[in-house]
Amino acid sequence: LFLAVLIYSYLEAFFKLFIPVKRKSVSGELVLITGAGHGIGRATACEFAKRQSRLILWDINKHGIESTAEECRRLGATVHTFVVDCSKKEEIYSTAEKVKKDIGDVSILVNNAGVITTADLLSTRDGEIEKMFEVNILAHFWTTKAFLPAMMDNNYGHIVTVASAAGHGVTSFMLAYCSSKFAAVGFHKALTEELSTLGKDGIKTSCLCPVFVNTGFVKNP
Repeated sequence: LFLAVLIYSYLEAFFKLFIPVKRKSVSGELVLITGAGHGIGRATACEFAKRQSRLILWDINKHGIESTAEECRRLGATVHTFVVDCSKKEEIYSTAEKVKKDIGDVSILVNNAGVITTADLLSTRDGEIEKMFEVNILAHFWTTKAFLPAMMDNNYGHIVTVASAAGHGVTSFMLAYCSSKFAAVGFHKALTEELSTLGKDGIKTSCLCPVFVNTGFVKNP
């Protein structure tokens, strides 16, 4: 299954090189990106900045998000930064309230923050397993619960789930990580179905499943 998904993804990307999908405008949208201090989160922030979005960047690493913010401001974007530990539910909720009160309603939510520990199951500490689930999937619930109500009221918005190819196929020494990413893919599918059932067709969803990305996330896989 993993190989089939991988081949399909590469073929789809190759096809879109020649017949690109029409992109919607995100100019002026208020975009919140978790895990924006490096890697995919930083690259995503820069792409939104190029498209004149207003940005809210969350990361546990203050230096990381300030560096991302500086880069995005050079691209002309308005940027707000918050140091947030996405493994802590109450910290997510309290920061979300500050965002809504001081900045406004988020129209695009990118759940990107993630952590990984590579080891066999018996060598993986309980706390490391808990942390992977707290950040890689539970945080998606808390951020979505915080920002979805305004999207529901307006029947407008977009929720992006950054999962992984590991959410479709498994590999050794990444048992907890793969499990959390399978959960993230399931979260996306179930949320999409629920929004459809509720008739909220103006709220879009996307699920990104990167394969191998050189972000420094895993230095010695």
